[in-house]
This record gives sequence, C-alpha cells and structure tokens, in this order.
Amino acid sequence: MAYAGATTGWKGSTWDFSNWFGRTFWGIDNSQLATNETIFSVISRLANTISALPIKLHQNYDVIQNDISDVLINEPNQNMSSFDLLNALEVSRNETGNGYAIILRDIRMRPNEIVPLDPSCVTEFINKDDGLLWYQVQGERGTMFVANTDMVHVKHIRGPARIRGLSPLKVLANTIKYDKAVQEFSLSEMEKKESFILKYAANVDTDKRDRIIADFKRFYAENGGILFQEPGVELTELKKQYFASDTLASERITRSRVANVFNVPVSFLNDVEGGTMASNEQLIIQFVNMTLLPIVRQYEHEFNRKLLTKADRKQGMYFKFNLGGLLRGDTTARTNFYQAMLRSGAMKPDEVRMLEDLAPMGGKADVLWISGDLYPQEMDPVLRKSTATASTVEGGGKSE
Repeated sequence: MAYAGATTGWKGSTWDFSNWFGRTFWGIDNSQLATNETIFSVISRLANTISALPIKLHQNYDVIQNDISDVLINEPNQNMSSFDLLNALEVSRNETGNGYAIILRDIRMRPNEIVPLDPSCVTEFINKDDGLLWYQVQGERGTMFVANTDMVHVKHIRGPARIRGLSPLKVLANTIKYDKAVQEFSLSEMEKKESFILKYAANVDTDKRDRIIADFKRFYAENGGILFQEPGVELTELKKQYFASDTLASERITRSRVANVFNVPVSFLNDVEGGTMASNEQLIIQFVNMTLLPIVRQYEHEFNRKLLTKADRKQGMYFKFNLGGLLRGDTTARTNFYQAMLRSGAMKPDEVRMLEDLAPMGGKADVLWISGDLYPQEMDPVLRKSTATASTVEGGGKSE
C-alpha cells in the first residue's frame, strides 16, 4: 500500500512512470564541451546567466506564491534546485540543440516534480490519429511515451518540417575541426627540439666529425655555453613552423564564428578588438535584447503553457523572468532613470527601493508622486504650493 501511494503521482491517463520510481534521469553527457575552450565558455556563460535570473509567478502584475511556483522556483525535484534545473536545460539546449524535462504530477494533476532528461534518450513524433506531439523516452527499464503537455522542451531554431532544434555544435563542426587542427599543429611544432645544420667547407675524417658532433651535443645539452667555430664552418638553425600570430588569428576566427552561431557579442568571448559599443551599458542592452530575451521568452511560454492550467491563465497568472537587473546600468544611469520615473509619476518610491533590494517603507513611499514639486497625484491642484502662491498674489490675501 505504501508503494502504491508513493507511485500514484507517477501515473496518469496518458502516461505511466511507476516502473521508473526511485530512478534518476539526469546526468547529461557534456563530453563535447571539453574539446574547445571557446565552446565551453559561451555555453557556461549563457547557462549561468539564465540560471541566475530571478523568476516569479505573477497575477495581474502582482507577485504571488502557490504550490506550482514553489516547485519551479525552490525545489523542482528532490535532488535539484531551480538553478540546477535551468542550468541543466540550458547546457543541454546549447550543446545538443534541445533541452528536456519531464513534469510529474500529483493525484490532482498539479506539478510536483520537474526532472531533466538526457536528450539522447528522447525522440519526438506526431501521433497520426490526432496530430498531437508526443515524446518517446528510452529508459533503462523500457520505453515511455509522454504527452507534450508533460514535457518541458526548450530548443534552438528549427525548420518548418522539424520538431527538434538544430545543434549549434553541428553548425560549428568545421570551425571546431579547423581550430583543433591549428592547435594540434602548433603544439607539435612547439614540442619539437631545436635542429641545426653544421656545414664544413671541406671533408673531414670520421674521428674529427665525431668530436665536432660531441662538442655540439654538449653545447646543446647545456642550453648554451661555448662553441668553437672553426674557419670554414657554418652553423644554421632549422626554423620551426610555429608562429604565435597564426594561432592568435585562428582563435579570433573561432571566437567570431562561435559568437555568430550562439548570437552573443564577440566581446563576451574576451575578444577586446571585436567590440563596437560606446559603453558597457549599450553592450548589455544589446545582449539582453538580441540574445537573452528570445531565450527567456521560450522558457516563459513553456512554463506558462505546461505548468499552469487554462483556469490559472484566465485568472492572470504567468511566470516571468526579471531582466531589469541587467538593464539598470551604472549608478549614474540608474539615478537618472529613477528620478525621471519618480517625478513623472510612473514609479513609487517603494518600487525603486525594491529594485535596489531595499525593504519597502510603506505609507507615503507606496504612493505615486508628481513633480511640482512632488505631490501625490490624487491631491487637489489648488492645494499645491505653486497654485496657492499664485492665488495669494492675484487675490491680495492668504490662501489656505
């Protein structure tokens, strides 16, 4: 009975994971990431950035908490935090083109676990009977079929006739191969020992040649010293084919191509010569708008569609990542922005405090103000100081 009760949430009308009870599903093989430093860098930066973004459940602009938000934001499963889940999905998405996570539900069909999967074990297919998308998951104990509403699937771009996302590493296959070949050639040339040509103007007998060679070996073993060069003797060094400039040029080409495929500014891959922005703030804005925003919106749509019910969405519930922290800029830029928003009545002082991770004050700090100089918006204009002063001048008396 205890086993039956524990596995109740692993079964549904269209899926059954009871025979996988007690198993773990993650353990994504990241061996391809270990072959190229630039690939490792861009994937780790994207994954860490997405994982570090705050995500909240909103209802009509207000932040709320319930059992679904607790699963996603705090404890997706018994072995993972939200950071780990998003990091695993994003690494898988960027390495293979697809990131998968099964949604396990309780007896009320409410999500109670989100478990990432190895993408090599998942295959998509369309059911010909009803045209719905399903996922075939190959596990150690057999094959399972999962409806698309029970599978979080984030991916890179795909063609109109494709369901799976394209792998960026396959797009970069030639670039990775070229970069690896240049590195291997450079390393092999660097590991070669120094070579020389000893040239004599006349033939020498065997004994003298042996003495000359022994003398040169001593000189080479001692990494320098005294080498007697007799008349008619010419010493020529065989130059290596390794040039540091060739390696640097190859690395720049690789960084540029990787940045193009992953849609990130090349300066994010430590290419100091590739930046064209006037300031770091402009660079961050470009990164957020062109790179992060499409990725974040994909995650939000997946969570809203598959973790929330239609009733939840009709009530105004939605998950949202907070990108505001990346767009706030430096202290001067934030100060100017907050002043403009406060004086125009667009933000409350408490909202500014919360954006700066300060506790709200309540009271008048939770009220919209308008410059004139700064009165509550609902205040009667005749009670404002400037209006009262004008009335006094015109009427020749005091104004209350």
